[in-house]
Amino acid sequence: MAPVTSLTASVNARLADALASTLPEADGVDPLLRRSDRADYQANGILALAKKAKANPRELATRVVAQVESGEMIKEIEVSGPGFLNITLTDRAITETLAARYADAEGRLGVPFAEHPGTTVIDYAQPNVAKEMHVGHLRSAVIGDAIVQILEFTGENVVRRHHIGDWGTQFGMLIQYLDEHPHELDHKESDDDLQASGEAAMSNLDRLYKTARKLFDSDEEFKTRARRRVVDLQAGDPATLAAWQRFVDESKIYFFSVFDKLDMEIRDADIVGESGYNDMLDETCRLLEESGVAVRSEGALCVFFDDVKGPDGNPVPLIVKKSDGGYGYAATDLSAIRDRVFNLKSDTLIYVVDARQSLHFKMVFETARRAGWLDDDDVKAYQLAFGTVLGKDGKPFKTREGETVRLVDLLDEAIDRATAVVREKAEKVGLTEQEIVENGRYVGIGAVKYADLSTSAVRDYKFDLDQMVSLNGDTSVYLQYAYARIQSILRKAGEASPAAHPELELAPAERALGLHLDQFGETLAEVAQSYEPHKLAAYLFKLATLLTTFYDQCLVLKAESPEQVANRLFLVDLTARTLHQGMALLGIRTPDKL
Repeated sequence: MAPVTSLTASVNARLADALASTLPEADGVDPLLRRSDRADYQANGILALAKKAKANPRELATRVVAQVESGEMIKEIEVSGPGFLNITLTDRAITETLAARYADAEGRLGVPFAEHPGTTVIDYAQPNVAKEMHVGHLRSAVIGDAIVQILEFTGENVVRRHHIGDWGTQFGMLIQYLDEHPHELDHKESDDDLQASGEAAMSNLDRLYKTARKLFDSDEEFKTRARRRVVDLQAGDPATLAAWQRFVDESKIYFFSVFDKLDMEIRDADIVGESGYNDMLDETCRLLEESGVAVRSEGALCVFFDDVKGPDGNPVPLIVKKSDGGYGYAATDLSAIRDRVFNLKSDTLIYVVDARQSLHFKMVFETARRAGWLDDDDVKAYQLAFGTVLGKDGKPFKTREGETVRLVDLLDEAIDRATAVVREKAEKVGLTEQEIVENGRYVGIGAVKYADLSTSAVRDYKFDLDQMVSLNGDTSVYLQYAYARIQSILRKAGEASPAAHPELELAPAERALGLHLDQFGETLAEVAQSYEPHKLAAYLFKLATLLTTFYDQCLVLKAESPEQVANRLFLVDLTARTLHQGMALLGIRTPDKL
C-alpha cells in the first residue's frame, strides 16, 4: 500500500501553491503550518513574507486565501490578527485520511519510509565483563533500544553494537588473582535472590573482581605480576586467553538474562567489545602519528586541542597510546570508528553514552575528523548523552548502604510492584494467574522504560516506582490501560464492527482525536531525525489523554446510529493500533487485558 499523505502535508502543499501563485518569489517558502487551539491549523509564514515583499500582511493574507484550492479538504480559512491564517478542515477529509491509515495492510498505519535511508551504527548497552550490571547501565540500554526500533521502522539500515568492556588491565589482575587463589572459584553465593546460574556466576565474578582490585591497589608485587599477565593476554598466551574467554562467556550468559528481563533483544553477533579492535590498535596509532594528528609527548602518543585545557591552563590531551606502550580507551574508540566507517560503510554513528563522557567523545570525534575518518558532510558521529538516574531524594540512586543498585534487583522490584497492581484488578477483568504474572512483567518493565524514555535523555530523572506504576499521570500504565480499555470495548461490540463513515459529522472530541492520530507519522519522522524518543512518549500520552476526553464526551457502543457506532469503533481501534505500534517502538508491551 502507498504511504498516506498526512492532513498537515496536504494542507501545507495547498498553502505553498497559493503563496507561489500570489507572489512568484514565494515559491518554495514554508507556510509555517502548525496545529492551533483557534482552529485545526494556523499558518504564520505570511508575516515574514510580507515584510520581505514590503506588503501589508493582512492584504497579502487575503490574496493568498483567494488562491487556495479548498476542494473537499478545507472547510474554512480565516485571516486573523496581523496576517495569520486559521484553517478548519472538513470532517470528511479527516475521516477519509484516517480510513486510509486504517486500511494499511502492512500494519504501518500509512507511515512512509524515509526518503533517503542510510546505514546507522548504534553503540548502546555496554556492560562490563566480570562486573554486575547496575542502575547506571539502564539508560544506555533502554534509550538505545528505542532508537534502534524507531530507525528500523523508518527503513534505516541499523547496525547494533554493544561495546562491552572485555579487555585491559583488570583482566590481567583478575586472571593472576585466580591463578594464585584457585580455591576462590569454588565460592558459592547463598542468597536466595541468585537462583539463576547466570546471576550467581556473575555475582561470584563481581566479588572476585573487587577482591583482586583491592589486592592490586595495596600490593605492589601483585600489581607487577598482574601487569605482566596483561602482556601475556595481549600477546595471545593460550592459558591466559582461555581464562579470559571463560570470564567473557560467563558474563554473556548473565548479560543475556538481564536483557531478557528487560524484554530486549541482544544478539551475540552484535556484541563487539574492546577486544574486537585489538588487532587494529597498532595501525590506528601509526596512521595518526604519520598524518601528524597525534604527536609524542613525554613518551605517550597524544592529540592536543586548543579548547581543551586543565585547571592550570595547560592543554589536556587525548592519550591514544601510553608511555608504557599500553593503549587507552581512545585507541579502541578510534579503531572502532575506522571499522564502522570503512568496513560497515555507515554514514551515521550514534553513541548512547553517559553525559559524563562527553569530553572524551568530543576529543575522539575531533581526532577522527582530523584523520579524515569522519566528515560531517558524509559520515557523522553523534553522542546521544544521557543524564543520571536519581533516587527520590534527588541524589544518585544508591542502596541504603551507599552501594550502587544492582539492575536485576531494581527490575525485580518493579515487576513485583506492578504485579501487585495488576492482581488488584485481576478478578474484575478475568485474568488467569498466568496472565497476572505475564502482565505484571509487562507493566513493571514498561514502567521502568517509559519513565526513562518520557524524559529528555540529557536530563537526570528520579526513579520513583510508586509513581511509575500509577494508573494516573504520565506513565506507561496509563497508556497500557488505555489500550486494554479499547480492547474491552471491541470485545463487547458483538456484531458491530469498526468501519469508517466519512459522511458523518464529527463531535469536537472525535475531531481532536482524529487530527492527533494523523500526526503519528510526522512525529516518528521528527523523532528519527533528532534521536529524541521522549517526543514519541509525549505524543502517545497526549493520544491517551484525548482518548479519555473522547470517552467522556462520546458514547461508542450506544451511539445514536449503527453508522456512528461503526465509525467510533473505527476511531478507537485506530487509536489502539497507534498506541500498540508507538509503545512497541519504545520497547513496551500492550496487554489486551489489564
